[in-house]
Amino acid sequence: MVLERGSYPQDLLSSYSSSGFGTSSEGLPFGDKQALIVIDVCDAYLTPGSPLYAPDRFHHALSHIERLISDFRTRARPVIFTRVVYQNPDSGGNWYKQKIPKGLKCFDAGNVLGDFPAQSTICRPRPGETVIEKQFSSSFFGTSLASVLLGLKVDTTVICGYSTSGCVRATTTDAMQYGFHPFVAGDACGDRHAYPHEANLFDIQAKFGEVVSTDEILERMAGKG
Repeated sequence: MVLERGSYPQDLLSSYSSSGFGTSSEGLPFGDKQALIVIDVCDAYLTPGSPLYAPDRFHHALSHIERLISDFRTRARPVIFTRVVYQNPDSGGNWYKQKIPKGLKCFDAGNVLGDFPAQSTICRPRPGETVIEKQFSSSFFGTSLASVLLGLKVDTTVICGYSTSGCVRATTTDAMQYGFHPFVAGDACGDRHAYPHEANLFDIQAKFGEVVSTDEILERMAGKG
């Protein structure tokens, strides 16, 4: 568990554990109906010159994301992709441009940086796979994602993608609030810097979900047959 990692200050761990955060010995159950949610993996984060590009930070996660997608496809388990699209200046998410005026232009309709990554055929939706278009951080907010998961009788969401401190965290929080057990593949998530990445994984583990490695997800999937 993240709260047991030796890299965190002892006073931080003591403060959280004394209040009961992250102390469950069992954690959330890994159910029998899993779906993989691949959050906003697009060229905006992977292309040099893009305002959202961060060398190595997002590329490192990409190979783990590919492993998860390949495994879920092999097992015929649902793979759901999300992407941000602002169709016009009145799209709700455009309000975020007051906060991030440069970066969010990548997601204007027609901007190729908002497309699924050209360098990875695995991280591009296949026919029949669900694509959720969103305008806000959570993949659930203002979308049909909860209805899609309920229709598939999903009980466990495996979450990966970009960025850890933004859309991954927001989606994880809402997954818990909608009643789906969130398992975040920490090494299959990326952020602009190690600090927000690790801080948000720590907080997710303490309060909202289970943060595990891609290897552990694959082991759990294998155990389900």
